[in-house]
Amino acid sequence: MEDLAFRDMDDNYYAIDVKSHRTSTSFNMPNLTSVERLASFYEQEKNYFVLLMVKYELQGPRAVLSRVHFVPIEFLSWDCLTVGALGWGQIQIANSNNIVVDAQSSRREWMLNFCEKMFEFYPKEIEKIGDRIRRFEKIEAYWSGKPEDF
Repeated sequence: MEDLAFRDMDDNYYAIDVKSHRTSTSFNMPNLTSVERLASFYEQEKNYFVLLMVKYELQGPRAVLSRVHFVPIEFLSWDCLTVGALGWGQIQIANSNNIVVDAQSSRREWMLNFCEKMFEFYPKEIEKIGDRIRRFEKIEAYWSGKPEDF
């Protein structure tokens, strides 16, 4: 989950996910963490999952930094996040060129929005699975009609 971590003097635990983003690229959709892992991690109020995003551009052999975000995930607006279909689901930045920080968001508010996103996400996954089952029912029917020695 984290690339590095530390505890502060108040025993808060900061799990830091480091991401880099070359700004001249057109599409970047990095995974941040598993939805289940984050939900479990945030059961402890002293835990913080923090994104360290370093944006840069190459100028010859040098990397020139243009922006650094160091924010807990609950400060990232759902306008710039999405959930990808891997395992329980993966929280992803929808496009690294567009990171929206809302430092006024509370963890409670963010987590409730997170739950709403998951309530929208899982029914769509169930529908996809139904389509896949129907597809393989057709494949099975096709192959069941073939002779044994085919």
